[in-house]
Amino acid sequence: VRWMMYWIVFSLFMATETVTDLLISWFPFYYEVKMAFVIWLLSPYTRGASLLYRRFVHPTLARKEKDIDAFLVRARERGYVTMLHFGKRGLNLAATAAVQAATKSQGALAGRLRSFSMQDLRSLPEQS
Repeated sequence: VRWMMYWIVFSLFMATETVTDLLISWFPFYYEVKMAFVIWLLSPYTRGASLLYRRFVHPTLARKEKDIDAFLVRARERGYVTMLHFGKRGLNLAATAAVQAATKSQGALAGRLRSFSMQDLRSLPEQS
């Protein structure tokens, strides 16, 4: 449970860090403070991740649980419909590509078959 809390808090920190790095990375000792924060999160003595999770993350998730569940259900339904749509589209593209390849190679195939026509075979010298 402790590691789950750590990884959830750390992932939230990393997500916000991508934006905040652009805005406040010019502050003096920014990277040192960030490193100290990660050590504080990880430390078994301070239990920073557990503290932040219990105080902020868990209450927010508990409040929004119904909304999150509804979003997941909608995402699953939309994902199924989207996969069907792209699957059909992919199969149509593959079928079109196969037909086009067969049509283009038909000329080459006809040229090869033409070389083995009866006229060509008659023109070969007969061997006994």
